[in-house]
Amino acid sequence: MAATKNTAKSAPKAEDVFADAQKAFEAGTEKFGKGFEDVTAFGQETLDALVKSSEIATKVAEDLNGEIADFSKKSFDETVAAAKDIATAKTPTELFEKQAAFATSAFEGFFAQATKWNEAFTAGAKASFEPVNAHMDAAADLAKTYKA
Repeated sequence: MAATKNTAKSAPKAEDVFADAQKAFEAGTEKFGKGFEDVTAFGQETLDALVKSSEIATKVAEDLNGEIADFSKKSFDETVAAAKDIATAKTPTELFEKQAAFATSAFEGFFAQATKWNEAFTAGAKASFEPVNAHMDAAADLAKTYKA
């Protein structure tokens, strides 16, 4: 009879243990599923940020290439015009003055353009990293929501 009483007392405890284990398993499975969904969404958002960043960088590169081509054409035209002008010099002094004026103008023009290109490149690089940086900030915020 003592064995029957012990069995009767232990049966509800075993049921409680199994019920608790089932609840813990379901909670763990749900948490794992949610985490997997979050990781999958994060992966897609990462890809989207990289694509956006690449699009911005491509546009910046296209714009800079256009500016370089325009400047190259302008410089070539100015060099041809200067060569024609220098060829009309009547005295060595006039020749050196025209050469010096052209050299100064070309030098100043190039450095002004190089400064403009540098500013455009810097702004473009910053803009192209913005989508990735924003995504990384969001990832850091998301990581804070998970607890070990």
